[in-house]
Amino acid sequence: MIIDIHGHTVAPPEMYAYQSNLLASRGNPVSHLKPPKISDQRLGEVLAGHVKILDEVGTDLQLISARPFHMMHSIKPERVVRAWTEFVNDTIARQVAMYPDRFRGVAALPQSPGQDLRACIEELERCVKELGFVGCLLNPDPTEGEGTPPGLGDEYWYPLYEKLVELDVPALVHSAGCSSPRESYTLHFINEESIAILSLLDSRVFEDFPGLKIIVPHGGGAIPYQMGRFRAIRLRSPELEPWDQAVRRLYYDTCNYSADSLSLLFRVMGTDRCLFGTEKPGTGSSVDPATGRWLDDLKPVIESLPELTAEDKARIFEENARRLYRL
Repeated sequence: MIIDIHGHTVAPPEMYAYQSNLLASRGNPVSHLKPPKISDQRLGEVLAGHVKILDEVGTDLQLISARPFHMMHSIKPERVVRAWTEFVNDTIARQVAMYPDRFRGVAALPQSPGQDLRACIEELERCVKELGFVGCLLNPDPTEGEGTPPGLGDEYWYPLYEKLVELDVPALVHSAGCSSPRESYTLHFINEESIAILSLLDSRVFEDFPGLKIIVPHGGGAIPYQMGRFRAIRLRSPELEPWDQAVRRLYYDTCNYSADSLSLLFRVMGTDRCLFGTEKPGTGSSVDPATGRWLDDLKPVIESLPELTAEDKARIFEENARRLYRL
């Protein structure tokens, strides 16, 4: 079975018209917070195209979440973020109900800069217990490039980590949009993932929450490709866990559209810590002129790597996902 743990919702334009209304009004009057009614027929028409794409690339099950650069975590007031997040999660739950054998839900959290995590914990619990979701997205920078949020190793995040362990669901570290003129949102993803890894592994998080399951997407940001640098720094502090051992406290997905990079990821992190993820359809849904295939059609890319055994491929495509998620 091929399980893609990194997918995002495909929804009709009515969904994003509602988002535009929220942004324009900032939720004033309060009636503007009321979401539109999208019929099952309309939702199904769009979703059928998504399923067709999964069929074409051989994906059996995909975990879907909000499109990260649409999560607008830096927008004020916070009630706008919460209204949008709940609407997207509810829409995903409807999509999963339409195709229960093809999709599982992953919750977006209504994160806002400088706010406590009560709203996030409430939405996580609602999504897992009431909607049947199997995980969540965790944005390490809800300021969206405009501030300096606490790193993921900071105790600010502990109430959320406690709830993740209690519910036994993993978090996929994924930034949202980016307002900085120095970064596109794609570059922001990679930078924040790299910062997240360093922050987590330089902290007591995994000592305090040994059952916490954290997945870093896009091949682990820049970290797998800079291992020597961080290994050297750790060697100066022999009381700390060796770097190569520490990175294996985390998991990584394969949403990296390069055979060479994926080969390095598997060799450095180990196939027991890597999960199949493509984000398809998404950023990588461009045709590679060298192969004539979508760049995010990663199944044949991984299958073609000569160093991977049948056992390695089984772990990447299915077994690791089943071990982390309740599927």
